[in-house]
Amino acid sequence: MKISPLAGKPAPWEILVDVPKLITAYFAQIPDPSVPEQRVGFGTSGHRGSAFKTAFNERHILAITQAICVYRKQQNIDGPLFLGMDTHALSVPAFTTALEVLAANGVEVRISEGDAYTPTPVISHAILTYNRGRTSGFADGIVITPSHNPPQDGGFKYNPPHGGPADSGITGWIEKKANASLETGLKDVLRIPFERALRVSSTRLHDYRTAYVSDLGNVIDMEVIRGSGLRLGVDPLGGAGVHYWGPIAERYGLNLTVVNEIVDPTFRFMTVDWDGQIRMDPSSPYAMQRLIDMKDRFDLSFACDTDHDRHGIVTSSAGLLPPNHFLSVVVSYLFQHRPQWHKSAAIGKTVVSSQLIDRIAVKLGRRLYETPVGFKWFVKGLHEGTLGFGGEESAGASFSRMDGTVWTTDKDGFIPALLAAEIMARMDRDPGEIYRELTQGFGEPVYDRVEAPATPKQKELLAKLSTEQVTFTELAGEKIHSVLTKAPGNDADIGGLKVVTENGWFAARPSGTEDIYKIYAESFRGRDHLDRLLKEAQTLVSKTLGT
Repeated sequence: MKISPLAGKPAPWEILVDVPKLITAYFAQIPDPSVPEQRVGFGTSGHRGSAFKTAFNERHILAITQAICVYRKQQNIDGPLFLGMDTHALSVPAFTTALEVLAANGVEVRISEGDAYTPTPVISHAILTYNRGRTSGFADGIVITPSHNPPQDGGFKYNPPHGGPADSGITGWIEKKANASLETGLKDVLRIPFERALRVSSTRLHDYRTAYVSDLGNVIDMEVIRGSGLRLGVDPLGGAGVHYWGPIAERYGLNLTVVNEIVDPTFRFMTVDWDGQIRMDPSSPYAMQRLIDMKDRFDLSFACDTDHDRHGIVTSSAGLLPPNHFLSVVVSYLFQHRPQWHKSAAIGKTVVSSQLIDRIAVKLGRRLYETPVGFKWFVKGLHEGTLGFGGEESAGASFSRMDGTVWTTDKDGFIPALLAAEIMARMDRDPGEIYRELTQGFGEPVYDRVEAPATPKQKELLAKLSTEQVTFTELAGEKIHSVLTKAPGNDADIGGLKVVTENGWFAARPSGTEDIYKIYAESFRGRDHLDRLLKEAQTLVSKTLGT
C-alpha cells in the first residue's frame, strides 16, 4: 500500500467534507437503478455509500425503510423498532427520512431522548433486553452508520429480533424489494412529514444510555477496575459514544478522562489515515496518532470508531496494539476468568484472524469456531450461548455476560475497551505485556494486509476462486496443508480463498463495501517469510483478475 504523506498528520482544511453540499446531494440526487453503483446494495454491514456518488441518498433510504416495513409484516415482527444513528453528516437526514416512513407504516419506533446519538451495540443491547423471555411481539432495530468510513459516507443497517446484523437471506430480500421500489419511482412508499412523525403515538422516546450503562457491571468487573485506580484515557473519535463515557466513569467510580468530546461532522480533529482520507478507525496507527502521543499520560487508553462497534487499545508498553494481538489476549483472559461460562462455550474467530488464537484455543481445551468475514456469523452462537466470544481481525468483538448469557449480538467497542482495564487491574500487567508472554509460549506471528483497486467484475471473479486454481503444492517454502473456500467452523463460503501451511497462511477476498480486494497473511517465521507469502498470494490474485 502506498502511504500518503498526510498519514498520521492533522487533517488539513482542503480535505474536509463540505457538509452543506453533501446534505444537498442527499436530497437532490436521483439514483439511476440501471447503474449498479447507484442501486441499493447490502455489504457485510448494511447499505453504504456517499451522496456525492449518488450511492446513499433520500431515495435509497425511502426504499430500504419501506422494504423493512414490509419484511416486518411478513415475519409478524410487531414489537418496537429501536432506531439509532451515529455522528456522520448523512446520519441525521437519513434518520429523518427513515422515521417519516416508519411512522407512516404505523411502526412503533423508539428514538433516543434529546436527539442523542446511539451506538450500534446499544441498539443490539436494547433489542435483546426487550425480547428476553418473550414469545411474541418481538423488537428489532435500524442503525444509521457507515461505521469508521470517511465523513462523506452514510450507512444503513437492519438488525432483526436476534439483535445482530441481518444475514444475507434477509438483506438480499430487503435489497431486492428496495431496488424494485426505486425502479417504479417509489410508488409503494408510505411517508408522512417529519414533524408529524415525531408527534404520532407510535413514536416514543427511549433512555438508551441509562439502560446500557447501568447493565455494564454484568459483563465487566467494574469493581476490580475501580479498586485499581488505573488512570484511563478514552477518545470517542467524535462518535456516537461521546456522551456515554462520562456517565460510565461516574456510575462506576472510574478514574477515566475523555480526551476529546468534540462532535463535528467534518471530523477535522482527526489525524489522516494511511491513504490520505479521514477515517475514524481505532485500529489504524495513523488515525490514532493523537491518542498514541498521549500514551504516557495514562496507564491505559482506548478509542472506539464512530458507531462504537470497534475498539483500539493503547498501552504504555507497546503503544497501539494491533487487533489480532489484543483479541488473542482477550481470548486467553476471558476463558480463564469467567467461571460461570459453560465449559462447552466456543471461541469464535474469522478466517483472517490470527492463528495464535487457534493455538490458545487448543491450550484452553476450547472448541474453535472459524467463520467467513462478517460479524453476522457469530450472532446465533452468541445469542444461544454456544459461543463465549466472537471477534474479527478488524477490531470488532463481543462476548458473554459474567453468567454466560448473551450481552450483545453485534460488535461492541465499549466492552473490549473496558475489559482491557479489567485485565490490567487483575493481572497487574498491561495487555501489551501479556501479549508478549503469550508469544513466548505459542510463537510470535507477523501479520499484514494489503489492498488494491478492483472493479465489481474483478471482485466477483475473486469471490468465486476455487481450490482447483491453486496448482502449486508449496507456499513460501512450506508444504500446503489446506486450501479453503469454505470456513471450517460453519462450512459457509469464504467469498475468496485461504491457503494454510504449518507456519503461515494467506487469504484473499473482495471488500464488501469498497471497490478493492484484500490479501491477509500471517507468518510465524518472521517478516521475510511474510513478504514471500504476500508476494505469492498477489501473483495468484493478479493472474485470476487478469491484471
